[in-house]
Order: sequence, then C-alpha cells, then structure tokens
Amino acid sequence: MFVSQAFAQTESPDAVVVPPVDPAAPVTGEVVHVEEGHEGGFPPFETEYFPSQLLWLAITFGIFYLVLKKVILPRIAGILENRRDRIALDLEAADRMRADADEAQAAYEQELTEARDRAHKIALEAKESARADAESERKRIDGELDGKLGAAQVRIDDIKREALKDVGAIAEDATDAILREVARIEAPRAEIAGAVNAVRS
Repeated sequence: MFVSQAFAQTESPDAVVVPPVDPAAPVTGEVVHVEEGHEGGFPPFETEYFPSQLLWLAITFGIFYLVLKKVILPRIAGILENRRDRIALDLEAADRMRADADEAQAAYEQELTEARDRAHKIALEAKESARADAESERKRIDGELDGKLGAAQVRIDDIKREALKDVGAIAEDATDAILREVARIEAPRAEIAGAVNAVRS
C-alpha cells in the first residue's frame, strides 16, 4: 500500500480516497492506491531472496570455519598435545621407578639367598662341635634377614605406590582439563577419580 500525491491527479478505478482522521482537518486530496495481486509473505521463504541468503550463509560459514581453524582447533590441539607429553613423561618416570624397584627387589632377593647359603654353611660346619650355638646363630641371622626382607618389601611397596599415585593424579588432571576445556563439562573430582580407577583396574 503506497500513499502518493501523483495518484491525486489520476483517476483510476482502484483509487480510494481516505478521509482525514480529524473531521475538522482540511481535505488534502491525497489518494491511496492499492496494488492488486500482491500478497505479502515471509521473505526467507520467497525465491527472490534465496541468492542473498545463500551468499550470507556462505560468508557466515566461511567466517565460522576460519575462527574454528585459526583459533579454536589450534588451542584444543595444543592443550591435548601438552597433556599427552606430560602424561608420556610421567609414565616414563613411573616405568623407570618401577624398574628401579624391580632391580632393588632382585638385589635383595640375591642377598637373601647368599645370606641363607652362608647361614646354612655355618650351621653345617658348627653342627658337630657346637650344635646349640650354631642353631642360635642361624636363628639370629634368619631374624636379621627377615628384618631386611621386610624393610626391602616396605621400600619396594613405597616406590611402587609413589609411582602409581603420580600416574593416577596426572590422569585425573588430564581428564578434568579435557572435560572442562573441550566438552565444557564440570565433573566432580570424586567421579573423575572413580572413573580413572575403574579404567586402571
């Protein structure tokens, strides 16, 4: 619907004179011309707007792709790479500590075997001359060896526990960071620890 004074000078069958809102207002002679055959519709559903819509869709998608490629994906890749390197280093350190613990255990077992052999030899040599003394000496040596073995076992357990504790804490930190920064999920620390323990077991 258009209001124009050009139609005031042209008489046409589809021209309608609009009375003034205020009865006291003077008549200006404006004519309202109503176009026939035009039906208003929703512009996004009209085919004449499709090219511009496709153009803006391509521009928006291109901008989003560039932001995703230049900003978001490199940042996520950097975070994952740092976490992966840190976990690899910590796992390597844990493997070294476990190897050291195994070597210590092997050395203590060898020392225990040698000490028992010595004790057995002493017992055999002293069997005829001082059976009672040899028996008490053997018991004393066995007690010392048991103490050494217990201390060695405690040390080995401490080393293994320390190594595995570091690996578990690192895995929990990495899982928490990935959930918060990539998936935007805030998970309780207890649930993350339970999930890591379930995977490790």
